[in-house]
Amino acid sequence: MTDDPRSPAIHALLVDGTTVRIRAVAPDDHDQLQGLYEEMSPENLRMRFFAVSRRSAAVAADHACMTARPGHRALVAERQGQIIGLAEYQQEGERDTAEIALAVADGLHHRGVGTLLVEHLASAARADGIMVFTADALSENREVMRLFTDLGLRVTRRVDGPETRCVIALDPDDTYLTAVDARGRTADVASLEPLLRPRTVAVVGSGRHPGSVGRALLHHLRTGGFTGRLLAVNPNVSALLGVPSYPAVGALPVLPDLVVIATPAAAVPAVAEECGKAGVRALVVVTAGLDTGQAAALLTACRTHGMRLVGPNCLGVSQTDPAVRLDATFAATHPRPGTAGVAAQSGGVGIALLEGMSRLGIGVSTFVSLGDKYDVSGNDMLQWWESDGVTDLALLHLESFGNPRAFSRTARRVTRRMPVLTVDAGRTDAGRQAAASHTAAAATGTMTRQALFTQAGITATRSIGELLETAALFHAQPLPAGTRVAVVTNAGGAGVLAADACAEAGLVLPAPTPELVDDLLDVLPSGASAGNPVDATAAVTEDELRACLDRLTTHRGVDAVVVALVPTAVAAATGDDLARAVTQGPARGDRPVLLVRLEQELPVSLLPAGDGGTVPSYAEPQAAARALAHAARRTAWLARPPGTTRVPDGMDGARAHEVADAWLAAHPDGGWLDPRTCAELLTCYGVPQSPWAWAETEDDAVLAAERLRGPDGRFVMKAHWPGLLHKSAQHAVHLDLSGEPQVRAAFRDLQTRFSGLLTGVVVQPLAARGTELFAGVAQDEVFGPLVVFGLGGTATEVFADHAARLAPLTDLDVHDLITGPRCAPLLFGATGAGPVDLDGLEQLLHRLSRMAEDLPQLAEADFNPVLATPGGITVLDARVRLLPRRSQDPYLRRLR
Repeated sequence: MTDDPRSPAIHALLVDGTTVRIRAVAPDDHDQLQGLYEEMSPENLRMRFFAVSRRSAAVAADHACMTARPGHRALVAERQGQIIGLAEYQQEGERDTAEIALAVADGLHHRGVGTLLVEHLASAARADGIMVFTADALSENREVMRLFTDLGLRVTRRVDGPETRCVIALDPDDTYLTAVDARGRTADVASLEPLLRPRTVAVVGSGRHPGSVGRALLHHLRTGGFTGRLLAVNPNVSALLGVPSYPAVGALPVLPDLVVIATPAAAVPAVAEECGKAGVRALVVVTAGLDTGQAAALLTACRTHGMRLVGPNCLGVSQTDPAVRLDATFAATHPRPGTAGVAAQSGGVGIALLEGMSRLGIGVSTFVSLGDKYDVSGNDMLQWWESDGVTDLALLHLESFGNPRAFSRTARRVTRRMPVLTVDAGRTDAGRQAAASHTAAAATGTMTRQALFTQAGITATRSIGELLETAALFHAQPLPAGTRVAVVTNAGGAGVLAADACAEAGLVLPAPTPELVDDLLDVLPSGASAGNPVDATAAVTEDELRACLDRLTTHRGVDAVVVALVPTAVAAATGDDLARAVTQGPARGDRPVLLVRLEQELPVSLLPAGDGGTVPSYAEPQAAARALAHAARRTAWLARPPGTTRVPDGMDGARAHEVADAWLAAHPDGGWLDPRTCAELLTCYGVPQSPWAWAETEDDAVLAAERLRGPDGRFVMKAHWPGLLHKSAQHAVHLDLSGEPQVRAAFRDLQTRFSGLLTGVVVQPLAARGTELFAGVAQDEVFGPLVVFGLGGTATEVFADHAARLAPLTDLDVHDLITGPRCAPLLFGATGAGPVDLDGLEQLLHRLSRMAEDLPQLAEADFNPVLATPGGITVLDARVRLLPRRSQDPYLRRLR
């Protein structure tokens, strides 16, 4: 049996967490499909066919298994080779409409089989240009009515006697995607229960040698106080470390929910297959070094038998819930119970985060070492933490992303409820720097990841140390309302260091108001200065410092307070503990207070506070400032509305697909479009272009110039040949031409210098003065389309003044793109010429985003320069590269 290339087989989760395979119907499915119908109860047959007839089963199976034909698709859901559901559509008379039929095996209703099939069928239909499903059902068929309603799509109904006709619009708006997210979250969390809340755990590969990983895992599980039943698999012994051992998984007295595999790589696939056949629901594979065949066999066993998988090449998993107390890791110590969820691909990073959270006293709710991440991912863990009722801080270390757009949607939702912090492990892809187009050169891997993190509200740090510093603040203190910081110190030099660190981190140190100055001087010792920083002097006492902080933390002009202290002989002589003034003072309300102690040995620690909370204490002012800046950015992100995706008027996506498909049919390997095709594609999206004409001879160029003559009669001539990108660098552009002689001379010059290459020229009127900008798209194979915007012209790469966001762009994303680059003041009239057409600029970016979303074939688009004036926005030069790519729905529920 081979998969239909239009609908490749995938695995997905049902509501109860079990795995099914969704694939196209094949001719040899006929008997199973007929059996699916024949095994239905008479009542279900009546609901499906409006009458009870066993002949209907054969007819329905015949129809589904007919040879592939235009306007028809049929998908099945199967579990361990057994078909349990069918969904198909048949196109009706209208081009964009199809009738849908659905069947689910008796006994498997309310598991989400039908909903999952319809989601996948709708995605396939959209790819075929079908945007409406219709379905006729008996009005008493409440189950199918509820299924259609709960999809999240717009459904209208028309009752005709005993029947109801449902019309389902397939456009996937945010309501639909939110409903898909909710279903996916329910299924995902259910599938992780056997992994993170197992009742029985077995370890395969526990040896008698004290240094073996399997033995260390078994020891950790036993000494960690696992509340369930613990078993070992080793054919050579009857017990290990006091744990009963059995010769094989099949010989275990009870079926384990979770099996931890620590065997040599060659044995892993066979053990996984044995676990699957026995009915095990989850695996943790710590073994490293699997070759390609072993890896494929491991994943096949997990998918075939519906097992969730952590690893391979991982440290293990830990769950500190007192009802479970699962520590299936070989870390040096047991993690401290707490409220931080930790997931890391690197075992070393995972250990560092576990130790850091334990040392800070924050502790861990759940730890998962993702390893090579064949299955369970950061997206899975975010959904688990969102639902576990314990986790209030999520820490991620991800070296790769399987489905960044699905991850982004999950992260945007989760970060509204809890901080999500990550170590940005991405690196700039040096190969992109050598790319041909401006867009590809600008769209580095780092920029792409930063766009993902920014749009999703994830706090991205640059190191493990910075992540721990920020996590300490998020855990211990409220978020600041803004960026205004007051610095207080007992030593002028320490205050200067703290003030510099805050300013460099993008925080603001406002001058205190006269009233605040008077209030502070009233409580500080003689000689103190009440600026910002506030120098309380070495003579300040504990009580005086406490009174100073009380005034600062209640002042409306202060969002946060940083207290930088150094030990002094004065404090030692008087017995004052200045740090105690920070930690044991009255409650500070909603303003965070951070302590900097330059003599502190640890980079960051949490000091107990009088109100039962904690105060973060840092050894370096830069660490405190970085953490506070991250907190201020989180405040700003939470205050922003989610944003809306706009669909500009005057776009013809269907025509754009026709243009792209026709060009790729003639150029199967893809490439850069010729000027005429490029202009036609841009016209489909209403992109404003400068008037132009194509000329292949000298006389054609003269006629084009006459036809395009503007008020000043000056022209631009640009050479073209396949593969030409940087015209200015090749000296393939003539500017400021006027009159027939100059046009002819320019054409002859290009023809002579580029003999054998030149295929024609583009003639345009010389553009008016304005701000030259750059807008483009780079299609990332993993992250999807990245929209880049900034300063344009010939120096765009020299200045690298760009901002970037992942498509689809919301109105807020577009605002960030326009205001992000350093050149932004020019757009708002900083030179006195007045602002450019900002509405037109927003429209251009929305249209570019929609083009990138519509066309998976679009590898790059490069608009440079884009002329921005108060009177309008015009693309003066555009290049587009297409590649033969298939569309893939990034929000379709599927396992990796």
